[in-house]
Amino acid sequence: SYQYNVPESLPVASVVARIKAADADVGPNAEMEYKIVDGDGLGVFKVSVDKDTQEGIITIQKELDFEAKTSYTLRIEAANMHVDPRFLSLGPFSDMTTVKIIVEDVDEPPVFTSRLYSMVVSEAAKVGTIIGTVAAHDPDASNSPVRYSIDRNTDLERYFNIDANSGVITTAKSLDRETNPVHNITVLAMESQNPAQIGRGYVAITILDINDNAPEFAMEYETTVCENAQPGQVIQKISAIDKDDPPNGHQFYFSLTAEAANNHNFTLQDNKDNTATVLTKRNGFRRQEQSVFYLPIFIVDSGSPSLSSTNTLTIRVCDCDADGIAQTCNAEAYILPAGLSTGALIAILACVLTLLVLVLLIVTMRRRKKEPLIFDEERDIRENIVRYDDEGGGEEDTEAFDMAALRNLNIMRDTKTRRDVTPEIQFLSRPTFKSIPDNVIFREFIWERLKEADVDPCAPPYDSLQTYAFEGNGSVAESLSSLDSISSNSDQNYDYLSDWGPRFKRLADMYGTGPDCLYS
Repeated sequence: SYQYNVPESLPVASVVARIKAADADVGPNAEMEYKIVDGDGLGVFKVSVDKDTQEGIITIQKELDFEAKTSYTLRIEAANMHVDPRFLSLGPFSDMTTVKIIVEDVDEPPVFTSRLYSMVVSEAAKVGTIIGTVAAHDPDASNSPVRYSIDRNTDLERYFNIDANSGVITTAKSLDRETNPVHNITVLAMESQNPAQIGRGYVAITILDINDNAPEFAMEYETTVCENAQPGQVIQKISAIDKDDPPNGHQFYFSLTAEAANNHNFTLQDNKDNTATVLTKRNGFRRQEQSVFYLPIFIVDSGSPSLSSTNTLTIRVCDCDADGIAQTCNAEAYILPAGLSTGALIAILACVLTLLVLVLLIVTMRRRKKEPLIFDEERDIRENIVRYDDEGGGEEDTEAFDMAALRNLNIMRDTKTRRDVTPEIQFLSRPTFKSIPDNVIFREFIWERLKEADVDPCAPPYDSLQTYAFEGNGSVAESLSSLDSISSNSDQNYDYLSDWGPRFKRLADMYGTGPDCLYS
């Protein structure tokens, strides 16, 4: 005999056990079949054979429930499939065994009394209206209390609430059948002692309709009437729609509004089949007199209470061909020939745009010609060489001019303001000066050059005078002056001066220490 322990949560079609009968034969003579011949688990379990191993495989056919039945006993027969008639006297070629299956208790989640709850509520229900109740219980022997909640992933807008203890479902917001006619929500049931055990129940809430929407045109109609239309001619057939869904279907009634009932242009005929027909009452429509007519139509539904709405039908007067097909519906068609054609207007516009482009080009060119009075980065001011052809008197000439005039010429400047526009370049001829006392000639010469630079757009920065009275920072060869030679005991060797060429021969003779360079 065999005995197996199986948890009650084992899914259907799961393997419970494998059994095998021993057979000394091999090959086809060892092939067997298994079947349950007796026991209390005939409808709960089944047995099949593994063709490769010749084992009997016991599987579950129905869900197990420890609280309903804790064990099952099976009588299983194993028999050869192929029996040689010559050895029937040795039979029977079968054997029996007993299999006992023990069901183990498992902590199970709560179970709802129904897999699906169907509820209905009117879309006119107020907030807090009770819709229905769900119920669940703990199937385990402990029978733990259950708490309820709504899976908000199935009720994102939070239209409903549920009492955690009683399972009563109520409305939390106003409902609209036209927006969502059916709400499918999931209710969760959790054990109080073990919240990890969660059962799920499904609720379908159907919203009952009330007449809260007025009828309206079924579409946006583009209605036209020909100028040569005759009285009584049908120009449009209209219908209506309603977002509501009455139990007996829709029934609409059409009529003209009170202010439009006595008009002399159009009339309306209710066809009693949720449609209406618009007809002309006269002929002789002319676009130049009136190109568009507005016809207000009153529509009423059959709801309780009934609702109504006024919809305006726009009718355009058109020029039609012989078959009544509209060709032109614009009133401007009569005005356009008397004035300018479309092509002429386009040509005029193109000319205006061309003129604007030309004006912009001219303005741009003029602005480019007026360059600012500054130097380009690529221009080198060192290219501007001024030659005076005057030879100075050297360091000993200290009375040829007054150095103070070079350092402070502002005292001699005229009180003239700088002009903002670029003046024309004037080439001033160099004047001849007579010998005037107090160095006036040199000062006037500097002043003339300054004025010439002011009016020259290519001159260095304006209104500035650069005075070069700085001798420099010295040379790499250091000072060659002999002023400090007498007082200095320096023993520096100047023999290298003789290697600098003929131009430095005089210095080499003065400062050299060779036998040929001695002097007294």
